[in-house]
Amino acid sequence: MLHHIEINVANLKKSAEFWGWLLTELNYEVFQEWASGISWKQGNSYLVFVQTDDRFIDSGYHRGRIGLNHLAFHGESREHVNKLFTKLKEKKIPLLYEESFPFAGGPNHYAVFFEDPDRMKVEIVAPNE
Repeated sequence: MLHHIEINVANLKKSAEFWGWLLTELNYEVFQEWASGISWKQGNSYLVFVQTDDRFIDSGYHRGRIGLNHLAFHGESREHVNKLFTKLKEKKIPLLYEESFPFAGGPNHYAVFFEDPDRMKVEIVAPNE
């Protein structure tokens, strides 16, 4: 079980808005808030988002470089994944592999893939039914 993950972001306000909506949909609750960061918690694990120092912003993030490729979360059901897919489209959040939804991960992997404000890939996976 993970204790926490801390992610540096380019724009804390945009990231907090995006992740706040998504993590609330996944039953996380705000855990900590301070001037340069915010975290959401579920159970014993939490995610922390911190404003990147200006001197590091220009290099940006890319999931193809060394480091984090993506975050995958459990969805409650296929219906839940479908509901999130619809909300993501309504919010104009960039979807990945939309043409293969919901089986972009393979015939037995029901999921939606999308990007956060820094273009980090995020995945919500339905349990096998």
